Amino acid sequence: MRWSTFRTADGDERVGVWQGGLLHPVRSTSSLLELVARERLDTAAQEAADEPGIDPATVTLLAPIPRPPSIRDFMAFEEHVVTASAAIGLTVDPLWYSQPVFYFTNPASLRGAHDDVAIPPGSEALDYELEIAAVIGREGRDLAPDAAGAYIAGYVLFCDWSARDLQGAEMKLNLGPAKGKDFASSCGPWMLTPDELVPSAAMAASVNGQDYSAGRLDSLYWSFAQMIAYASRGTRVVPGDLIGSGTVGTGCLLELSRVHGAEAYPWLQAGDRVHLEADGLGAIDAGIVPGVDPIPLKET
Repeated sequence: MRWSTFRTADGDERVGVWQGGLLHPVRSTSSLLELVARERLDTAAQEAADEPGIDPATVTLLAPIPRPPSIRDFMAFEEHVVTASAAIGLTVDPLWYSQPVFYFTNPASLRGAHDDVAIPPGSEALDYELEIAAVIGREGRDLAPDAAGAYIAGYVLFCDWSARDLQGAEMKLNLGPAKGKDFASSCGPWMLTPDELVPSAAMAASVNGQDYSAGRLDSLYWSFAQMIAYASRGTRVVPGDLIGSGTVGTGCLLELSRVHGAEAYPWLQAGDRVHLEADGLGAIDAGIVPGVDPIPLKET
């Protein structure tokens, strides 16, 4: 099943399940998180089947879980870790092969599949990151990998937008990424239930109609079950949490410019159009727009 959250022309937020090319709304709730937390997706889909379908062109698609409790973003694709590390003059720490790593990003900056992304204040090095995220369906803690997969309610296409210059400056201080990451993340148009996910799903990105990135979900070094098990260690994962895979190999400008040169793959600029897609998960199609100047923190 494919589930979306959308806003009507009247400003109402609704939840619907896709049948063919139409969205069938669930009348009993306006929150996909509520359906996930109560494990009501199957019964809600039966309820929605009797409702008239809505043309998606007449509504605004939001992030499937517009207000997730948390977003953990991992680095689980080996190709990206190796190439991106080399791009900033580092080698991969052997520790990465014995435990996954993640950071928390900002749930308040989550965007829908067609929302514009503003260049963050002070940045001249905006990048996209092509990812897939799992949506947690029920609460758990200290999960074993062989059990953690059962806690996934679905998957979404995910983009971790990155200001590489801000990120690099912050991480010299041994914290972050913070302002290098927290200004925007984008989700695809729907949440796909696990039974319909293609394990070898092809993932691709283009900028201004030119093909840039191509990878596959089955090239993950750390599985989603392993990531969730690690995320739950000593704490809880709760319904609606997003667990990002990190960038697929070739899935960002940092990698591509390292291999092919910055002239061939420049940082994103206002006016660019970024298109990301993955089998079964739809597409993110985002315009890059000008941002604002940073406000000084101290008088000079």
